[in-house]
Amino acid sequence: MAIYRPRLSNLMNLCEVNYMMLLRLLADKEQVGEIRCFFISDFLSYSIRVNEVTRYTSLITMKQDASIGNQHLSDYFSPKMVIRLYHDARLAEVVSNQDVWAIKPRYDYPNQAMHLPDEKQQINEFLKEWLQLSLQLGQSKVEFA
Repeated sequence: MAIYRPRLSNLMNLCEVNYMMLLRLLADKEQVGEIRCFFISDFLSYSIRVNEVTRYTSLITMKQDASIGNQHLSDYFSPKMVIRLYHDARLAEVVSNQDVWAIKPRYDYPNQAMHLPDEKQQINEFLKEWLQLSLQLGQSKVEFA
C-alpha cells in the first residue's frame, strides 16, 4: 500500500480557486453577521455566514440545508464547513468540517476516527463543488442576523 504524500502546490491551487469563487459569492460585502443564501432548488440551499472580519483574514461558515416541503431534514443532510479566507495570500482554507477542527494534511490509514489519508484535500475539493453549484445554479438573498 502506497503512503499518501500531500502535494502542497495542489492544495494551494485549490485554495486559490476557492478564494476567488467565495469572493464572487460574497460580492465584496463582508460584514460580520451577514448571511447570504443560495437557493439551488426547492429542496436544497447553501448559506454563507460571515463570523469574523479582520485586516488580513475573514472567517465564514458555509452550510448546506436540505428540506422537503416545510420539513427540515436531519443534520446528516445539513453539513457545514468553517472557512478561513486569507486576503493577503488570496487563499480560502477549510479549517473545520462537521465541527472537526485542526484537520491534518495527512492521516495514517486506518486511524481511529477513520479520516481519509488525504482528508484536507478532499474537504477543500468538496467546498469547491459547493461553490461551483452555488455560482452556477444559486439564486441569492442577503440577510442580516
